[in-house]
Amino acid sequence: MSKNFSSVNKNLYDDKCPILFAMEMLGSKWKLPIIWYLAAADDKTLRYNELQRRVKGVTTTMLSKCLKELERDKIISRRQYNTIPPTVEYSLTTAGMSLLPALDALNDWATEQMHV
Repeated sequence: MSKNFSSVNKNLYDDKCPILFAMEMLGSKWKLPIIWYLAAADDKTLRYNELQRRVKGVTTTMLSKCLKELERDKIISRRQYNTIPPTVEYSLTTAGMSLLPALDALNDWATEQMHV
């Protein structure tokens, strides 16, 4: 690793620390799985109920909260169609898509650690 840990630790509590910024935005238990399943969807778009089925264990309240926060942070986009009942689709934005290489690396790391 090219970073000096003493400088990383010194900056960790700085109000402009990139790691803390990312954790504030993505640190919820459910946000990364939501992003992962949106990326894995065939057409990169999922409806609310499809997301709820795929993200095992998430409550309706938490899914709604996380989706609102991810939309606010411009990680996902929400598209609502004026139908009865209303149809809402979620997809990753350009910023959300740019997270995928990091999520792939995290997935590879976690897979290795699970088999240690």
